[in-house]
Amino acid sequence: MEFQLTEEQLMIQKAARDFAVTECLPGVIERDELQKFPREQITQLAELGFMGMMVKPEYGGAGMDTMSYVLAIEEISKIDASVSVCMSVNNSLVSWGLEAYGNENQKQKYLVPLAQGKKDGELYIGAFLLSEPEAGSDATSQRTTAEDKGDHYLLNGTKNWITNGNSASVYLVMAQTDASKGPAGINALIVEKNWPGVTVGAKENKLGIRGSDTHSIMFTDVKVPKENRIGADGFGFKFAMKTLAGGRIGIASQALGIASGAYELSLKYSKERKAFGKEIMHHQIIQFKLADMATRIEASRLLCLKAAWEKDNGLDYTLSSSMAKVYASETAMWTATEAVQIHGGYGYVKEFHVERFMRDAKITQIYEGTSEVQRIVISRSILK
Repeated sequence: MEFQLTEEQLMIQKAARDFAVTECLPGVIERDELQKFPREQITQLAELGFMGMMVKPEYGGAGMDTMSYVLAIEEISKIDASVSVCMSVNNSLVSWGLEAYGNENQKQKYLVPLAQGKKDGELYIGAFLLSEPEAGSDATSQRTTAEDKGDHYLLNGTKNWITNGNSASVYLVMAQTDASKGPAGINALIVEKNWPGVTVGAKENKLGIRGSDTHSIMFTDVKVPKENRIGADGFGFKFAMKTLAGGRIGIASQALGIASGAYELSLKYSKERKAFGKEIMHHQIIQFKLADMATRIEASRLLCLKAAWEKDNGLDYTLSSSMAKVYASETAMWTATEAVQIHGGYGYVKEFHVERFMRDAKITQIYEGTSEVQRIVISRSILK
């Protein structure tokens, strides 16, 4: 097993780190407070080729491997997880799903601009619409319907907690066509935001990742052409599950970055802050906290890279991506909480950033499959 990153991977890691520090750090506290979507940063990421990192160049992407994607997500998440989640959804869920399962017409029409992050000079990103008011962890309970009308579907229903909800130009929507078939009656449809009958709800006022725009999306008699169905009739649920397995690598990497960012700030602070006549890094209780942080973060990083390596090598990465997500997300929450503790009273104020890391970390245990769901996936795999 090779633990050394390639020269290209190191270059991508550095480029992401430099971008995060120079472009994401300025204004990150203000964006969080005002729930301001990082449009400028996302546009710049598109120029760097980071909005379609794993998409083949023939479809407008950068043609990078998943390991490079993990490295980039981690570096950006060290500074601003709101930026990284927008990037993750467009890469892992929308672009990857279209490239893997879309037909050639769908790829040319939608994947090319999604991978480039722009169309006609304007920002062009996607969103993944699975969750509903009564279908969260139980994704089979889809109430959104796609009634077969011959040459088109008539789409009705509501989707919740949609990242990029208002900023996206295109949605990948899971909807039930034949309820009698259960999950086998679900289809995945490509829906354009500006079509008649599509309504974007109010922005959610969230605990963390407040810069990302999270909305409910409502559909009222939206006509979706049959050519916008991804895969065969009834493939929608399988499409969602296969796509989410890769998406979990992105969220695990986001959690890893949040943990790494909190740890690096804590390490720096421990060398500057004095208590009882010496820098707090000399107190064993702080040393042990930092040691545990570093160990858990390294374990999380290896889990993320292993899942990415399996994906790049065409192996089944369902188990490894769930392991990476559950461990990295819990590491992020624990590390960020300990970072606040190390900072003491300063950790509780915004200018020191760690309170934001703590708020941002929590969602990584919830979206794209809760920690409880990941444990179901893991236990089913190991108990076969």
